[in-house]
Amino acid sequence: MGISFWQIAIVVVLVVLLFGRGKISSLMGDVAKGIKSFKKGMSSEDKDQANSDSDQDSNSKN
Repeated sequence: MGISFWQIAIVVVLVVLLFGRGKISSLMGDVAKGIKSFKKGMSSEDKDQANSDSDQDSNSKN
């Protein structure tokens, strides 16, 4: 009693008809920008944390 291929195909066709290809592609572009921004923020946070860890290590050696 799972979802068949035809049910998924009908839903996809309805979504494309309702929103149009242009709107869906722009939405996906916005999602991609958000993911890139999130990854960039996480990597900069990791670098900041690594810098603060190395600063603490150098201070504890003195």
